[in-house]
Amino acid sequence: MFQHYFARRLRTAISQTFSIQFAALRNGRPATHACRRLLMKTEEYLYHAAKRSFLNDVAKKVQPANVQRMVRCFSTSSTNHSEEGTLIYSGNLGNAVRGVKMFSYTSSGASLCMMPYILLKTGISVQSLVLKGAFCGVIGFFTFLTPILLHIITKGYVVRLYHNHDTDTYTAVTYNILLMEKKTVFRQNEVKIPGVSKMFTTFYADKKSMLVNPMLFPLPHDYNHLMGYDQPFSFDTEDLNGKPNKS
Repeated sequence: MFQHYFARRLRTAISQTFSIQFAALRNGRPATHACRRLLMKTEEYLYHAAKRSFLNDVAKKVQPANVQRMVRCFSTSSTNHSEEGTLIYSGNLGNAVRGVKMFSYTSSGASLCMMPYILLKTGISVQSLVLKGAFCGVIGFFTFLTPILLHIITKGYVVRLYHNHDTDTYTAVTYNILLMEKKTVFRQNEVKIPGVSKMFTTFYADKKSMLVNPMLFPLPHDYNHLMGYDQPFSFDTEDLNGKPNKS
């Protein structure tokens, strides 16, 4: 398309040049200056025409890429919707929590497997019961208490949080003791904020402690609605003023 356009313009410019030369010779005047000016204008015109055609071709090639990028963005954003609702929060320590608990379970299992071998090789099994009990107590502390303690600390960590706008219900995804995902469904009116700030509890949902990071909410309004901060405050005048003592 561009080649045909360029050839047509070039043919028009050449015919105009020959017409000016013929008219100048017929009048007895030199045509060098006129031809030179016409050639300069023709070259400038063809340069701008070629530039416009090149930019149009680039725009036609770039536009589908932009459309594909927009479609990709919409397709990825649509994955945030599920049967639980819209994904409004994703914890960044989910893999770390699972990895630490898995390592703790693995080390505890290895300790249980190695305990009979250690008892036989060291001869503790044939010695006093006090020494045997102390040894088993130390091994049992790191074998059983550490995984239980880790589970108590991390059981309320929210990996993902979904919100259903139609029913105004939330679905919190956490890990259970077997490292499987556990879903807890609750409503906003069931959210209770602890009176004293706790290290591993942001709010209580259905009497279960939940831990979230407010900075990881893409939309601050979702966090405010979850905690009930968008609701109007209501003060009781009796609680504010207090009743005077009659004594």
